Amino acid sequence: MNAETPQGELPRLLNMHNGDKVQGTFSQAEMQRRISGLRQILADLSLDATLLTSYHNINYFADFIYCSFARRYAYVVSHDKATSLSAGVDAGQPWRRTFGDNLTYTDWQRGSYFHGVSRLLRGAKRVGIEFDHVTLETRSLLEEALPGVELVDISQAVMWMRTIKSAEEIAIITEGARTANAGGEAIRKVIAEGVPEYEVALAGTQAMVRRIAETYPHAELMDSWVWFQSGINTDGAHNPVTSRQVQKGDILSMNCFPMIAGYYTALERTMFLDHASDEHLRIWAINCEVHRRGLELLKPGARCGDIANELNEIYRSHGLLKYRSFGYGHSFGVMCHYYGREGGVELREDVNTVLQPGMVVSMEPMLSIPEGLPGAGGYREHDIVVLSENGAGNITGFPFGPEHNIIPA
Repeated sequence: MNAETPQGELPRLLNMHNGDKVQGTFSQAEMQRRISGLRQILADLSLDATLLTSYHNINYFADFIYCSFARRYAYVVSHDKATSLSAGVDAGQPWRRTFGDNLTYTDWQRGSYFHGVSRLLRGAKRVGIEFDHVTLETRSLLEEALPGVELVDISQAVMWMRTIKSAEEIAIITEGARTANAGGEAIRKVIAEGVPEYEVALAGTQAMVRRIAETYPHAELMDSWVWFQSGINTDGAHNPVTSRQVQKGDILSMNCFPMIAGYYTALERTMFLDHASDEHLRIWAINCEVHRRGLELLKPGARCGDIANELNEIYRSHGLLKYRSFGYGHSFGVMCHYYGREGGVELREDVNTVLQPGMVVSMEPMLSIPEGLPGAGGYREHDIVVLSENGAGNITGFPFGPEHNIIPA
């Protein structure tokens, strides 16, 4: 380990190159493709370098997911070099994972992160940063550390780059969908009267983590999870697991989210235990109708807003549009429940993006009927579709609808 140590002071920067590089998630050619694409963006925007700070972009370009714990991280890419900047608490792990070099900053003095940024951007005059991630405080400190440097937004350009997936990305997303299906099967087996939500969720999570470990033995295992909701807890898509016990006749929401190297996939299904009321069955069937039509509409050349508007008409014809709670789907790739979002590809009325081959998009209609009304609860189905030159392929294999997902007591 080599240190940069001012006389009489503990080091501010270290080269903590501990051990050898690990096997990356993707091939060297794939990672170089990404860096080359980023450097083309630098050229297009007349930038000397970019300072990436978000979880999703550092992971996408460096194959490294940082753990912030109130510390800052970065990946600095110039026209001839790429280096991650990480906190000393992580020792050599960022070096082993980063596609490129790594520089570590220490806690011995305040501002060491910005000292490292200044060193890595020495000589740069125009630098790209992520306006949608950098806080006002961070921007102010960057301007102080980089006097005379012009900071230019690069967030949208790199977001659009990420929306088109490579063959290697599609392969890992497809395996993620299979992993979610495995989690769903494990969940189906343990649903029973009196079982608390968290026990059901644990069964799904364990099945997914074990499958990821078997399929990708070189991968870090982190962040896979399940939201299993019952009764009133189904009303929101992101409601946490609780200790509520499942009862016969409950509406259930199964949500499996495996994470493979920062690539999130999802399986979401409405279920009932033992039986469902007539009104529950009616509303469930309508939501499945919307889901099926939405899957038909997901194809290259379709416009996001047009898809949303057509699906709205189905809900409207049944008097249920007011109970729709969010958009119909979104892009998949590097994202998680706490980072990342390719906002340019969302199935909402106000998004004019035209779907293209290489995009991976979900269809996930949801209705949320308030407590006290007949058919109360949240109804949600979720499939993932890969768009190609030949059309679209659904990579979610778990069945949906009343004929499949009323679980015998």
